Amino acid sequence: MNAADIMVTNVITVRPDTSVRKVAEILLARRISALPVVDEANNLLGVISEADLIHRAEVGTERPYSWWLEFLTAQETLAQDYIKAHARLAADIMTRKVVTVTADTPVREIVNLFEKHGIKRVPVVAKDKLVGIVSRADLVQALLRAQQAAQPGEEAPPSEDAIARLKSEPWWPGNVNVVIDNGAVELWGVVESQVQKDAIRVALETIPGVRTISNKIYVQAHIPRTL
Repeated sequence: MNAADIMVTNVITVRPDTSVRKVAEILLARRISALPVVDEANNLLGVISEADLIHRAEVGTERPYSWWLEFLTAQETLAQDYIKAHARLAADIMTRKVVTVTADTPVREIVNLFEKHGIKRVPVVAKDKLVGIVSRADLVQALLRAQQAAQPGEEAPPSEDAIARLKSEPWWPGNVNVVIDNGAVELWGVVESQVQKDAIRVALETIPGVRTISNKIYVQAHIPRTL
């Protein structure tokens, strides 16, 4: 699955000369947290988000600087913070260094970008032109569609190959036995933690054809004294 499969193409945008007041109105009215800033040719110039609006002079939330912190902070940084707090146009407060992807970027790479940069959305571009946007909400919607498409039906019992692939996972403990009988699975063994026990159950639940799971795995710290 790539960005093109889940991106929103009807993207709400603003121009560099859009007022900060108008930006705030759009964010609230549309219930979104960020807006791409584009020029007349739809070239992506930046992104303006709620984070760019939280340190504002109008509401007394400028970044506080003590005299000694002002002394240690570069003048360029102080000037930039002043602009963020007082500027009236999107061009002055937007974030210019924007993380972007292309339509063929795999979804797994998009998730990695979200986590690496601490962001909630990425614009999708083609030759610097905005063609869409992918947000965390779009990923959740993709998950829902995938779940709906995988409704359980009449399936063949799980194969030994499917179980063997699970056992190749790096977290799979070596002392767990899996017994399969026509879709009924029994688990025996000892693991180091409840998390491992839960991961084994979850992994088996994802295999088509598994109907019931009898989990008789013991967590090492909870082994009965009689064993």
